[in-house]
Amino acid sequence: MQKTIAKYSPMWWAASVASLCLVFALSSCGATVTEDAAETSTETETVEVADAAAEAESSEETTAEVAPEAEAETVAAADLPTKDSITVSETYSDDTDGGHAILADGTTDDYANVAVEKTGESDGDEADFYGENASVFATNGATLTLSEIVVESDGTHANGVFSYGEGTTVNISDSYIETSGNCSGGLMTTGGGTMNASNLNIATSGNSSAAIRSDRGGGIVTVDGGSYVTSGTGSPVIYSTADITVNDSYLESTASQGIVVEGQNSVTLNDDTVVADNNTKNGDKSDYYQAVMIYQSMSGDADEGTASFEMNGGSLTNKNGDVFFVNNTVCTINLSGAEIVNEDADGVFLRAEAAGWGSEGSNGGQVDLNASGQVIDGDMVVDEVSNLNLYLTDSSAFTGAINPDGQAGEVYVELADDSTWTLTGDSYITSLTCDAGAIDTNGYTLYVNGEAYDGSSASTGTAVEHTASSGGMGEGGMEEPPGGEGGPGEGGEPPAKPE
Repeated sequence: MQKTIAKYSPMWWAASVASLCLVFALSSCGATVTEDAAETSTETETVEVADAAAEAESSEETTAEVAPEAEAETVAAADLPTKDSITVSETYSDDTDGGHAILADGTTDDYANVAVEKTGESDGDEADFYGENASVFATNGATLTLSEIVVESDGTHANGVFSYGEGTTVNISDSYIETSGNCSGGLMTTGGGTMNASNLNIATSGNSSAAIRSDRGGGIVTVDGGSYVTSGTGSPVIYSTADITVNDSYLESTASQGIVVEGQNSVTLNDDTVVADNNTKNGDKSDYYQAVMIYQSMSGDADEGTASFEMNGGSLTNKNGDVFFVNNTVCTINLSGAEIVNEDADGVFLRAEAAGWGSEGSNGGQVDLNASGQVIDGDMVVDEVSNLNLYLTDSSAFTGAINPDGQAGEVYVELADDSTWTLTGDSYITSLTCDAGAIDTNGYTLYVNGEAYDGSSASTGTAVEHTASSGGMGEGGMEEPPGGEGGPGEGGEPPAKPE
């Protein structure tokens, strides 16, 4: 580690008071250039990355210009930290492969008004699971407090700020983080670590580089306020193999999903603004684009079990494809008073469907969707190996069709507390609970277990029972590295993270 006293020079990315204008360099992660290569990749959030075969043929970087259209009142831009707004008195730099500019190893440390510069390369599990090559790294029960810092990372597998291991806590506030290399998240939490973040401005431009990222062993992540923007392929704003809560923040992806939840983990959004434009793809594991993907990769990095996505208030704008896509897992989606808009007229609100993860015949999506005081506009599609329980309460209003092309997977719908459903096409479900008049068939036909229902009478039905996946993932959770925390495990290479 090199420590210098320096005046921080201007950077190619800056955020204005009124808006954010980002110019990012896109590059491919060598381990994820083809569908076959994806089978041996350990990158956590490489989900449906684009044209990788073509990327493999060229080492030249391409650039894309991104305008998040972040209004001042949405992201509190007047208070958003930028590189130029942070007073820097010291610079910590590291250019070694695998090294760190700042390391807290079992200690209690505080840094304020410093800049961090990181180059150097790493790959695989040591970086993704155990923190090798992270710009700022806390481990072995350390408590690291960071305030008004600037982090610039330009290296492969060079995460910005990393919390590893149970008992390790990172508290970071009023800071700016930019990563430009592939496989380099903004915030990274693994092994049961804790990450508390407040009013950050994070921009990532590499592939497989979520702004808020976790991997094997997960942890607890809490984010309050700030702006989090990604432009790389396979780089959602949030990739969760942890329990992640984000409050009052601006989240935007310009190439990937906005949010990905893997396995028995969760994302909770409270009063956030989410903009997702998933427009790039790799391979044939799925034919669809989406804003929120909930799945189980079978890689061993996330325990099997019920995944959770919750959104209270705020807004979600989807630019391309579907809003929700669930496959190869059981999940609960809780929506309460969120404004959800799908700008793609061909996309659906929810798609529960098998894809290229898990075992054929048992790899569908199994969903409990709970809507409270929620407006839902769009169709829902549930294939033959998937199922859905849709609960509408507290005057929720659903406008759309369910399986308009005919009966497929089991679907139960329950309407209560003056909630309504207005059909926009013929719909096929297996069971229904509602009061008379709660459903407006709107000139279409609702089939309940094969029988037409006209909405004039009450109905009582039974919910679908979900079944555990039989995908054969094996043991999930954290591999303990030799000699305690802080290094790679001895149990051999884990299964590859799929694209």
